[in-house]
Amino acid sequence: METDLKRIRELSKEREDENWEFRSSLKNCDISEEEIDSIVHKLYQRVASQMDCRICANCCKEIQPVSDQEDIDRFSKCLVISVAQFKNQYLVKYEEPEKFVFNKKPCPFLKDNLCSHYACRPKDCVSYPHLDKSGFIFRLINIIENYAICPIVFNVYECLKNEIWHHDNFNY
Repeated sequence: METDLKRIRELSKEREDENWEFRSSLKNCDISEEEIDSIVHKLYQRVASQMDCRICANCCKEIQPVSDQEDIDRFSKCLVISVAQFKNQYLVKYEEPEKFVFNKKPCPFLKDNLCSHYACRPKDCVSYPHLDKSGFIFRLINIIENYAICPIVFNVYECLKNEIWHHDNFNY
């Protein structure tokens, strides 16, 4: 299991072509979307159970989670400030209407690799790295982007390649 972020970034560059080839293979293989999701969910549970995100916190350093109005209302209430003040102080508009991201990286609420307002964090943070969701093959571009950022994503994708791509029954 690889956890060294520097090594993960290096391997990400080295395996870029391979990862895009695997992505294409997954989109065109004989394995159903549901079966791929099931395999990914099992791998995610196994890999995540061996990781401590509080040691890494790279997602909070590298990614800007998308927030909707519900996230903004909850977070501003948690901070005991107005929605307008929260938006002005911490957010910028995102490319989608009514969506926002934090105005800087790392996250302004990251303190000693922990979220200082964990209970109020955006839904995007709660569900990261999004490997327990359905529709894995429809999110592969984001998965490949997160491959270089998150040790869990890196290891799940590598395990997935080993489990199904190098398997004799993998047809595409």
